[in-house]
Amino acid sequence: MPVPAPNLYPPFNTIRLSHVELGVTDLQRSRAFYVDTLGLQVTEEDASTIYLRAMEERGHHCIILKQTDKAGARYLGFKVYDEDNLDRAAAFFKARGLPVDWVDSPHITRAFRTRDPQGIPLEFYARMDRLPPIHQQYALYRGVKPLRIDHFNCFSPDVDAAVAFWNEIGFRVTEYTEDADTGRLWATWLHRKGGVHDIAFTNGAGPRLHHTAFWVPTPLNIIDLLDLMSTTGWLANIERGPGRHGISNAFFLYIRDPDGHRIELYCSDYQTVDPDHEPIRWDLKDPQRQTLWGSPAPRSWFEEGSLFAGTAPVQSTLAASPIIAP
Repeated sequence: MPVPAPNLYPPFNTIRLSHVELGVTDLQRSRAFYVDTLGLQVTEEDASTIYLRAMEERGHHCIILKQTDKAGARYLGFKVYDEDNLDRAAAFFKARGLPVDWVDSPHITRAFRTRDPQGIPLEFYARMDRLPPIHQQYALYRGVKPLRIDHFNCFSPDVDAAVAFWNEIGFRVTEYTEDADTGRLWATWLHRKGGVHDIAFTNGAGPRLHHTAFWVPTPLNIIDLLDLMSTTGWLANIERGPGRHGISNAFFLYIRDPDGHRIELYCSDYQTVDPDHEPIRWDLKDPQRQTLWGSPAPRSWFEEGSLFAGTAPVQSTLAASPIIAP
């Protein structure tokens, strides 16, 4: 199935990804990981919930940690241009028979929850509480010095179908992996904000959240984090990297939080704002697809992910396999 032509005039204007809520089983252990180790900033907390933001962000939060009995990804948040676009988004999902539930989402003016056709729980909003800037408060920088949330990656049982839907609402493909034997999509990267991606889809049992990524200043910050994690009790939480992706050209590191939620630290991708930007194709068996330097990912990277609340994953319809590290 070919990559669809970009929809430059979608039914509503999504600006970017915004936030994620994760269910965690030990809130204080997760705080030690996200705050004391990664360096995210606490904007509000109580006995059951911690709101966090990164150093360049003015919105109240980019990640919510919620104490739960069972770990999982509760929903992915996206910001639309204004209240009119929020209403248009709600009408779009409703017209396609997808749920639209207006919710009281803390620190957000108006928001609705829905799901995409594969079952990924989503939240859309236009206005979040704004906070004073902290990007020049250098005494606050610690850990990997995270600047902003960058993207989500989700396992999808049918990447072609996922791309068709997200393309309809204006997410544009920047790069993709094709299975040469079937001509089907094995993975895709789609954006709204002008980077390589706001959301990506990887073939596998799903939907599940593969990872949430944070943009960091330089590769040296990632090296510093590795030194910190390896000497403060987090060695076993380092999963993959550091390295440079072939796809996106980004320098990366993948780590796991105390509940197994995967986090990517990420920098050095490229700009994609031109409306006639042409997607880059990769073959599934290209050894430089995963890592420019040729190192394959471990099996856990292809098989393990966070379950979405209220959604039972189904097996992929594409059996093709990438190169996997022994």
